[in-house]
Amino acid sequence: MFELSLMCPQDRVETLSDALDALDALSVSVEDADAQTQEEQALFGEPGMPPPQDGWNRSRILALFAQETAALEAATLLQAQDFFEGCRLLGVTQVPEQDWVRLTQSQFAPVEITPDFWIVPTWHEPPAQARHTIRLDPGLAFGTGTHPTTRMCLRWIASQAPGGLGRVLDYGCGSGILAIGAAKFGASDIDAVDIDDAAVTSTQINAQANAVVLHAGQPEQAQGQYQTVLANILATPLKVLAPLLCARVQTGGGLVLAGILERQAEELQLAYAPWCELSVSDSQDGWILMTARL
Repeated sequence: MFELSLMCPQDRVETLSDALDALDALSVSVEDADAQTQEEQALFGEPGMPPPQDGWNRSRILALFAQETAALEAATLLQAQDFFEGCRLLGVTQVPEQDWVRLTQSQFAPVEITPDFWIVPTWHEPPAQARHTIRLDPGLAFGTGTHPTTRMCLRWIASQAPGGLGRVLDYGCGSGILAIGAAKFGASDIDAVDIDDAAVTSTQINAQANAVVLHAGQPEQAQGQYQTVLANILATPLKVLAPLLCARVQTGGGLVLAGILERQAEELQLAYAPWCELSVSDSQDGWILMTARL
C-alpha cells in the first residue's frame, strides 16, 4: 500500500479529492495541515450550530493506492493540471501492512453505564462485575454507548428497574441501544422507530444479537400511548416533536429527552411547557438529560 500526500488551500480540497477518486485511489482523507500547532483551527461547531468555517486554511490530502506506480502516476497527472496551482506534492510513501480490523477494534473498549451495567463489543469479554450487558459493535447508526447522551439515557433506564418502564417507545432509535437497554431492564412491549432505514436494520440486527424482542420500523409504526417515551436526538428536532412525543406518553408515564446542551435547557422547557414540566435529571460533559412525568 502506498500513500500520496498533497498540501492544498481550502478551495482546492474538493477538486483534488474528486480527481484522486477518478484516479482510482482506494481512499482519500483530509486533515488539518496545521494540527497540533498554534495555527490549528476548529472546524466543527456545537450540535445545532453552524460550523465556524467550511474548511481548514491549509489541508493535507492523503490518498491510498495499491501500487507505487499508480500513486506516482497520479502525482504526475495532478501536477500537470491548472487546478493544482497553489498546491504541492509532499511525497509518496509506503504504508506498513497492518491488521486494520484489529486496529479498529482496539479503539472500542467496554463502556460502563453503572458499576454492574456495561456496553460490550462482541470481541471483548464482559467485565466480571457486569450483571447486565448490551452486546454492540460500531455500525451504520448512531448509538454505541460512548456518547454522554446515550450513557445518561441508559443510566435513567437502569434506575427505573425493576418494573418501572412498562410499554416503551424509542423515538429516533439509531442503533437501537436504548430500546435494547429497556428490554434488558424489563420493558414489556417496545417500539423502536427511526426515519433512517439503516437505523431500523441496525436495530433489528442488534436486537437479535442481544436476544431481546422489540418492534423496529418507521415512525408511523408507533401507535397508542406508552408508559415510557425515549428520544435521544438533538434540541431542534426535539422542539418540533414536542406535541407528538407528549401525545404518546400515557397519564403518569415518563418522557426522557437527550441530545440537549446545558445552554438549551430553558428553550426545551418553554417548548414543552404546554404539555409537561421538563427538568434536568442528569448532566455530563456539557450535555443534559431532561425528564418529565405527564
